[in-house]
Amino acid sequence: MLTIRRFNSQQESFQKQFSDFLEANTEHESDVSQTVQDIIAKIRAQGDSALLEFTHKFDRLDLSDAKQLEISQEELQQALVSIDSAQRNALEQAHQRVKEYAEHQRLQSWEYKDEYGSLLGQRVTPLDRVGIYVPGGTAAYPSSVLMNAVPAKVAGVPEIIMVAPTPDGKINSTVLAAAAVAGVDRVFRIGGAQAVGALAYGTETVPAVDKIVGPGNIYVATAKRMVFGKVGIDMIAGPSEVLVICDDSANPEWIAMDLFSQAEHDVLARTTLLSTSEDMLNKVEAAMNQLLPSLERAEIIKQAINSFGSFVKVDNLQQAAQISNQVAPEHLELSVQDPAKLLESIQHAGAVFMGHHTPEVFGDYCAGPNHVLPTSATARFSSPLGVYDFQKRMTILNCSDKGALKLSGIASTLAHSEGLTAHARSAEFRGLVK
Repeated sequence: MLTIRRFNSQQESFQKQFSDFLEANTEHESDVSQTVQDIIAKIRAQGDSALLEFTHKFDRLDLSDAKQLEISQEELQQALVSIDSAQRNALEQAHQRVKEYAEHQRLQSWEYKDEYGSLLGQRVTPLDRVGIYVPGGTAAYPSSVLMNAVPAKVAGVPEIIMVAPTPDGKINSTVLAAAAVAGVDRVFRIGGAQAVGALAYGTETVPAVDKIVGPGNIYVATAKRMVFGKVGIDMIAGPSEVLVICDDSANPEWIAMDLFSQAEHDVLARTTLLSTSEDMLNKVEAAMNQLLPSLERAEIIKQAINSFGSFVKVDNLQQAAQISNQVAPEHLELSVQDPAKLLESIQHAGAVFMGHHTPEVFGDYCAGPNHVLPTSATARFSSPLGVYDFQKRMTILNCSDKGALKLSGIASTLAHSEGLTAHARSAEFRGLVK
């Protein structure tokens, strides 16, 4: 039986109790910083030889030459041919939908002229080279390949480098097939902090990139945090989260399985259900206990739900929206009769799934929107991964003679107020233009 934490918004102590529950530490206390720092330092100093050493140590893969770390394009195509037709068809359809969505995100360059004839604008250009980290080992995530590589391709990034650990030399064929479908340029069989270090600083074999994206364990996350500044990163992701708001029109079994779909990721996953109906909460809990034994990852789900699952009885949907905005969940399902109306009150969420026929799992794989999302309430200030993460903006300015005359006086006055004489003189020189 599941033990789900219950809250009622009418209770006087609700706000404090619920806030304390949300802030409970979901990360295992583990000081990995020194280990990661040592790995990155060794990669910087010794390059390929350190990469081979760590690959042997952590992935039990003994290679004599760093060139063996790379998986060729021929191998990617062979993987694509080897998977069954249903998997290939699903990959290609998901790829097309993610690409179509991403194309709507592409930022555009623009410019205009002011009243003095000066040209102002913005030029948008892609990053030169990006690295995508794809988890390996016991899990295989071809969907992560698509979600990270496709927006980079649409942004116009010329070269995409993928890294994926291959413990004991094993890698999922569907992951390689996804790389072939997405058009990944180079793939290396490396993982962990050493892969992040190699992407950030480069080795004799692995090229340095401008930005690193993709999920990973605590060693990968810590490494990404450490190399930020040398390269860009997408985000530091925490455990997966889903928050569901439902009313009496919802199907309890559907809601139960939607909560399970996140809980099966990790024992640290957080699941929250808000409802205006106590009866609905009871029905969902009953459905969860009935359905759980049929699932392969039942033990993981049970641990996650018992530790970080919660049900909240709310007075109305407006209050549910307020609580959801407080949580700022990674995934938000609006399983209500009028989701469009409720959406108007939603301010903070990574991705919103509207209506009874839109489970979060569609977003995980094939709907189109990206599944790389902000977690741990960072949706208050950050956004899903998208094409814009692989583009950068340059401002442009071309002053006319009249524009220079106008700006010189303003700039000179402000520069003198800051005590920067050379700034002021530079502006004043342009004010002499006739």
